[in-house]
Amino acid sequence: MSNPGTVSAVKGFRDVLPDESRRWRVLEDAAESVFGRYGFGEVRLPVLERTELFARSLGETTDIVEKEMYSFADRDETLVTLRPEATAGVVRAYLEGGLVQADPTARLFYRGPMFRRERPQRGRYRQFYQIGVEVLGRDDALVDAELLVMLDRYLTEVGTRDVRLELNSLGDATCRPVYRERLREFGTAHLAALCPDCHRRLEKNPLRILDCKVEGCRRVVADAPVMLDSLCAACRTHFDEVRRLLDQEGIAYGVNPRLVRGLDYYCRTAFELIGAGLGAQNAVGGGGRYDGLVAALGGPDVPGVGFALGVERLAMVTPGAEAVAAGPMAVVLPLDARGVGPALRIATRLRDQHVAVGLEPAGRSLKALLRAADRRRARLAVIIGDDELQAGRATVRDLARHEDRRHALPLDAPGPELATAVRALAEGGS
Repeated sequence: MSNPGTVSAVKGFRDVLPDESRRWRVLEDAAESVFGRYGFGEVRLPVLERTELFARSLGETTDIVEKEMYSFADRDETLVTLRPEATAGVVRAYLEGGLVQADPTARLFYRGPMFRRERPQRGRYRQFYQIGVEVLGRDDALVDAELLVMLDRYLTEVGTRDVRLELNSLGDATCRPVYRERLREFGTAHLAALCPDCHRRLEKNPLRILDCKVEGCRRVVADAPVMLDSLCAACRTHFDEVRRLLDQEGIAYGVNPRLVRGLDYYCRTAFELIGAGLGAQNAVGGGGRYDGLVAALGGPDVPGVGFALGVERLAMVTPGAEAVAAGPMAVVLPLDARGVGPALRIATRLRDQHVAVGLEPAGRSLKALLRAADRRRARLAVIIGDDELQAGRATVRDLARHEDRRHALPLDAPGPELATAVRALAEGGS
């Protein structure tokens, strides 16, 4: 029978192998720690939702809904979609889980995979991962500023470099219709230079032309009217207060009057984190206010604000996360079959004492076993051969210093004694 060959991953989907996964865990653990200090609790959402949830929340003219969602009919003909973002799912959970009554000003954070059928490129995959937060039930500028201060502290905690914060206001139901008409008039005057998709967007939702990725359209909209010139008094006051509070806390940002978010539910405060050296797709994360979303999904008129960070791109601008890729403190190396039982006993007792330990199979030369311990990035090699079995004590090699401690570790010592000895040897003790 011929070998059928290996099966490759689906285009745009990839494996996150242990070294990268460990770096991500640093980012996730820091999020849990920092967000917890600000009163956020974790919500775990399903990856599959009814398609209607996203069609109603994201906007039918958005690129996500029109081109990028993974949607299909389930066996009972229910239309379902792999989640392309999490905010709509958080709002659904807030309503369906009763938090709207039990915790009306809920603070929630999430992490996990999202799915969009985009053109794969560096830092942008069809299955990608996000860490995000949402605050429901608050419409004041204070909570917007508080979120941005928290985001700044999180980026400092993980050691992110060369990232800048851009800020804008997208207005609200009072002032946005005026701006929408100004934009429609501008687009109509430049119709010949706009793509067919933008022709349709001008009819359904003129704001979507600001988010078009076609280069010719981008050149045209560079001269389009900006929302900041059309803000009503309430939105202007809100935006000014956000800026005042950020200035008070020393948060660096720039105002980008052409910043828009790609989803229809955003209003008032909008922001993005832009990373240096990431190419055309340089947004590390972003977010803003979505005061009409809860009502659009069948709930009461509850405001909301939040942000999401792309884990892949965040890792690219966070070199400090590399330090996590350390190996076990020790690897136990039985030289032959007689040493297998004692090796397992030592490894088990050390692991029970919360010491990270590797365990290699017998049957190879000491040189080959030491190479295996080096590949694991271990600090110590615990060697069990005939001499060690006769002495009742294992030899420990310091792999960093290339030094042996002959018969340094009792084979039958209780776990706490073994753990104390191994930690002392890893720190350079005798």
